[in-house]
Amino acid sequence: MALLSVFTPVLAVVLCLVIGFVLVKSWDTETTSTSPGKSKGATKGEKRPWLDQDLQDDTEITAKEDDDDADDDWGDSAEEENLTQLPYSPQRYPEETMLQRSKEFYTLMNQRRSVRFISPEPVPREVIDNVIHTAGTAPSGAHTEPWTFVVVSDPDIKHQIRLIVEEEEEMNYRQRMGEKWVQDLAKFRTNWIKEYLDVAPYLILIFKQTYGILPNGKKKTHYYNEISVSISCGILLAALQNVGLVTVTSTPLNCGPKLRLLLKRPANEKLLMLLPVGYPATDATVPDLKRKHLDDILVHVSLQVCVEEC
Repeated sequence: MALLSVFTPVLAVVLCLVIGFVLVKSWDTETTSTSPGKSKGATKGEKRPWLDQDLQDDTEITAKEDDDDADDDWGDSAEEENLTQLPYSPQRYPEETMLQRSKEFYTLMNQRRSVRFISPEPVPREVIDNVIHTAGTAPSGAHTEPWTFVVVSDPDIKHQIRLIVEEEEEMNYRQRMGEKWVQDLAKFRTNWIKEYLDVAPYLILIFKQTYGILPNGKKKTHYYNEISVSISCGILLAALQNVGLVTVTSTPLNCGPKLRLLLKRPANEKLLMLLPVGYPATDATVPDLKRKHLDDILVHVSLQVCVEEC
């Protein structure tokens, strides 16, 4: 007991020193993470809510790329901050014309279907260029325009793409997707055989740019890149429907890295969607599907509703 009483003050001092050291370290860490100089490029461990994490392609990871969040890698695009503001006055239609145009556009888009039977008949390249140009009008986070559209018409490259997709898709159907997913697709009569990848005159592969490259070689943040590119894909589908072409939206699971390397795309690009594009085959068929009624997808929130229910 006497020995314990002698060491008790010493143990108390040591314990106080340890606690003090831990508190100082945690304070230093917090100060570092919130310092003004660290806000331009996200520091390691900092949450970046504009990033999309659902598609993974880590094939570009190297010793250098492992430190993606280091401040030295990210540039400052301050030269773009002061943009000239221009007058904007788009054409305005009478209400009757608006209603008519809205109905006509709905009728056009309601005819859009996913078509897996595509004709090999040639399509004017200028038409493809124009629909992609239209897709490029989509809004994007901080106007970074984080999209790359790769158009493939070479038969050999198309066939290599088909081989890559079918190899991975067979594994998806047999192993990765699970029994329920495969059963849910059975009614559409789909499988891992993708003949249309050879037949369609064009394949459009849409890549999202996870970051940009400034003229000085620094990385430029692309905010909400996947959401931005997804909006662009929607406009692309509407543009294809507008010119009478068909496609089937394809997100080839686990094919992105191989296709990116095949097409020699840089490490900052990740495959988001693959679209075979052309005219429908003369014997094309589609499943007899029904879309949801307007009442099932639309909710109007009015002032009266808020007063009574909010």
